[in-house]
Amino acid sequence: MSEKALQGIKVLDFTSVLSGPYCSMMLGNMGAEIYKIEKPQGDDSRTFGPHVNGESAYFLSINRGKKSIVCDTSTDNGKELFKRLVAKVDVLVENLKPGAMERMGLGYDTLKEINPRLIYVAVSGFGHTGPYSPRASYDMIVQGMGGIISLTGTPGGEPVRVGSSIGDIAAGMFAAFGAVSALYQRAVTGKGQKVDVAMLDSQVAILENAVAKYAATGAVAGPLGMRHPSITPFEGYKTKDGHVIVACGNNRLFQSFCEAIGLPELPEDERFKTNPLRNENVEILSPLITEKMLGRTTAQWMEILGEKNVPCGPINTIDKLFQDPQIAARNMLVEVQQPGIGKVKVAGNPVKMSLVDSADELPPGIAPQLGGNTRDVMTGLLGYSEEEAAQYVQSYEGKR
Repeated sequence: MSEKALQGIKVLDFTSVLSGPYCSMMLGNMGAEIYKIEKPQGDDSRTFGPHVNGESAYFLSINRGKKSIVCDTSTDNGKELFKRLVAKVDVLVENLKPGAMERMGLGYDTLKEINPRLIYVAVSGFGHTGPYSPRASYDMIVQGMGGIISLTGTPGGEPVRVGSSIGDIAAGMFAAFGAVSALYQRAVTGKGQKVDVAMLDSQVAILENAVAKYAATGAVAGPLGMRHPSITPFEGYKTKDGHVIVACGNNRLFQSFCEAIGLPELPEDERFKTNPLRNENVEILSPLITEKMLGRTTAQWMEILGEKNVPCGPINTIDKLFQDPQIAARNMLVEVQQPGIGKVKVAGNPVKMSLVDSADELPPGIAPQLGGNTRDVMTGLLGYSEEEAAQYVQSYEGKR
């Protein structure tokens, strides 16, 4: 087995559902050892479908390779266990409301005294500063407040949520980036620190063109369906049996595209000679292109446009991903054997590193059973006696 980038790094995952678990999953994919703290009833996502034989495939998809430790931080024994874990790890990730850790006596100022080198990563809806900080939040709330819902859908239509939980996932990705950055800084300075990531901030950070457009012109961006706000042609066009997305990012590609679809005169048309002109006249240009695209199937256009090296692609339904040779070649859907479920495919690691064999890209192991690693971690990592560990496990089993 090849060594991964974060081999030897220990992470205490005191999170639930998605934003925090996604962060620790990313760190685990890169080789970190993840100790997942769960309440006696377990992470709420264990109840999320789809279920197979009573086991949550959703939980599996975010928590594969982690170790589950039941720790009831409302009790003195639980707080003691938590603090002993903090002393042994490099990174703590939590996604509670700001102030909750402090009320338990487990805030950053307390924990950094136990472990001055600790990287404390806090993921929350609105961050640990500002007027909204105390508020609770969920994915769709920050999608709305962060503006991305206002950009999604068709012109004149109802607001549309982004199909995946991008409010949670973007925050989890920024949190993982913050953790790795802090680990690097610690390697230089020897000091730990707190990393504060807000879901709302993360949504603003990915707004891209919409922020630039308003800042530069005062124009408020809105939904455009499948059209790009500043590049034309750069959208999905109807075909005889579906759609093809075409992306012409410069004049050369536009010319190649027009030749491929049988409209070689368009690049010389004064209305379409440059990208700004094409943007200005998109309502004239798009119907001309669509009329041609409707004459062939998606597969036929993929072949024709591919021969001209025009960037293009179909709109795949999820089942198509499971059949796509590129997805397979990049190990982006990986089959695992999960007790209680059997063989199931989960998303792979999109970060490929030359020092890591492709077979080792995902963390080894399975999604943990609730508390399945409590005894071993207590006796092996923390130095509890077998009797102490057994008594602790017995103390919370009745609370499930």
